[in-house]
Parts: sequence; C-alpha cells; structure tokens
Amino acid sequence: MAQKPDIGGMAARGDIKGLIRLLRDKDFEVQLQAAQALGKSGTSSVGPILASLKNRNRDIRLGLIEALGEIRDPTSVPVLLELLNDESLEVRWAVAIALGEIGDSRAIPGLVSAVQDQDKYVRYGAAISLEKVGWTPRNDVEKAWLAVGKQNWGEIPGIGKAALDPLTKAFRDKNVDVRVKVVETLGELACADATPTLMQALRDENPAVRWKAVLASARCGIAHRYLPRGIAKRPRVRKNPRIAAFLNFILPGQGYNYLGFWWGLTAFQIELSFTLWMLANAGESLTYMVLFPLYILLAIHAWWIAKHLPDF
Repeated sequence: MAQKPDIGGMAARGDIKGLIRLLRDKDFEVQLQAAQALGKSGTSSVGPILASLKNRNRDIRLGLIEALGEIRDPTSVPVLLELLNDESLEVRWAVAIALGEIGDSRAIPGLVSAVQDQDKYVRYGAAISLEKVGWTPRNDVEKAWLAVGKQNWGEIPGIGKAALDPLTKAFRDKNVDVRVKVVETLGELACADATPTLMQALRDENPAVRWKAVLASARCGIAHRYLPRGIAKRPRVRKNPRIAAFLNFILPGQGYNYLGFWWGLTAFQIELSFTLWMLANAGESLTYMVLFPLYILLAIHAWWIAKHLPDF
C-alpha cells in the first residue's frame, strides 16, 4: 500500500505548490485534506492559488475554490466571478458558495445572475450566498428567483404573476424533480399565461411531468380537449420491436432482457445449456434443425411483446 503524503508537514513548510498538486490525487481523502490545508494557509497563498485556477483539471479547481472560500480574501472575488460562467456545473456551484463565504458585496451582481443558472445546484448555491451577503430582492421577479433557487416552492404562488418568467426558465432544468415542481407551482398560480410552458410540459419525456401538466392545465384555463394533442407530441420511449426480435434470434433470451424482463437472462442460460446438450448428444446438423425454427419463434415472440408494450 502506497504511503500517504505528509500533508501536515507540507502545510507547516508552506509548500503551497505541493498541496496544489495533491488536489489531483486519486485518493479523495488526500484531495480533501490538501484543500483543507490550503484553506488554512492564509492570505499569503492567495496569489499562487489564483494563478493555479487556470488549470483545466476540475479536481484541482474545486480544491482551490474551496480553499479561497475558507481564506475569505476579497482580492479573489474578481477571479471567482469569472468562473461563474465555467462549463462545469460543479465549478460554478463551488464558486457561488465561495463567494458567499467571502461575503464581499461586489459578488452580488454575479450571484444574482447565477441564481438564474440552468442547473439547480448552482441556483441553490447562489441563493444561499446572496442571503449571506445581505442581499434583498428589489422586486417580485427577483424574489421569485430566490425562492426557485432555494426550492421554496410554497412561497412562489403568493408572489403572483411575476413568478411566471422564473418558473418558465427553471422548467429547462434537466432534473425531473425540478420540472415536476415547476409544473405543480404553475398550476397553483392558476395563470393563463402559463399555457406555453404547460403545453411544453405535456410533451416532456418524463411521464410524471406530463401528468402534472395535465392536472395543472385545468387550473390555468386550458381546455381538456387540447391535452391529448399535446401528449401525442411526446417522445416515444417504447423499445424497438425489430431490435428485440433480432436479439432473440441471435442470442435467445437477450431480446427479453432488452425489453426489461428479468427472466430474459434465465431464458438465455437455459437455451445455452440446451444447445450444448444437443450438440453433445444429437450432433451439429440435428441441433441446428431443431434450434433454427425455435429461434424464429422466439424472435417473433419478442417482436410481438415489444409491439404491445405500453408507451408511457
């Protein structure tokens, strides 16, 4: 077993570069301890840490951002604000949290923008940081964004129509739970202007989102007769019957496995054992004479099952 690095000794010697290198260590505990050591290194290490933020390694940048959040030196705020646009959601989330820990009011415009991020984790980090720096929403729209960021869904209906745009944008979140809550909240708003978002929700790939959209639509004034047309535009998730048939023909049982039946693997094992027994006792020619029609029947059966599976 490889010996773990002496992080305490490195911190005592002020080996900042060495600690930064450890942020990419394969051992998560080593990464964590190195970040904690950097966080306790004081403002003298801020310069090297900021310079190292140019590194494209995500683990390194996360550790550096964590350290800056603990050091709380205001000089790091401009660099951190630039990272609020990073492609990595983890980096954006870590930056939002660090800015709240630093508590510098210069971060407010960036955090107000980040609370409208496409990802719920970034929005949440920005929302709690805005509260830490003492920010107060200037209007109902900002109040709604703060509630969306903190996922305080129960507060939003009381805000009224001003919450419509934040909810519409939050519906773009890839997280199903968020989209479900957005649709539920739109129903509680009972606002006819929510129609475009609800019609989009009817076409969502997730059945839970679609059902919530059906329930919310009536409260927002959408006639029931229009709902089937919206649902009809949803992505089709039914398994491909041809693929199921092909798999069951070349690897009997795997077609059932593809369709999601747990016993598909069992069928495959039984067929394999039967094939080996036939080859050993009946010869190759007779084996294939018996098995080939069976494979065709199994392929047809898998195709038939796939065609009749419900399309949720």
